Amino acid sequence: MPAPRRTYSSGAPWEPIVGYARAVRVGNHVHVSGTAAVDERGDVVGLGDPAVQMRQCLRTAVAALEALGAAVRHVVRTRIYVVDIGDWEVIGRVHGEVFGDVRPATSMVQVAALIQPDLLVEVEVEAIVSD
Repeated sequence: MPAPRRTYSSGAPWEPIVGYARAVRVGNHVHVSGTAAVDERGDVVGLGDPAVQMRQCLRTAVAALEALGAAVRHVVRTRIYVVDIGDWEVIGRVHGEVFGDVRPATSMVQVAALIQPDLLVEVEVEAIVSD
């Protein structure tokens, strides 16, 4: 019998347009979609500040994990998309503050643009719930 599929929506304005869920859990695997620094109304948080934006991205991603029964300790992979690779250190430090000793595999790549011009960073998260 296949593992049940559960989804979580953060209410981002793009979810119904694009047809995706903020996060999906199948079995013990949780995948969090690309998450940007927007609040529940879709307004950008931390205009011009990559550290504030990264914190908001991770706050939203962690809430999605928790809604599906996972936690930061279960994260095995992150992907970070930035519009200016020169911001790598400040964004990376925030990543380190959140994940600390978990130390998931990660990538950080520069992209030409994100879905809204004021966004500086977007994060994807994958977790495997092992307890």
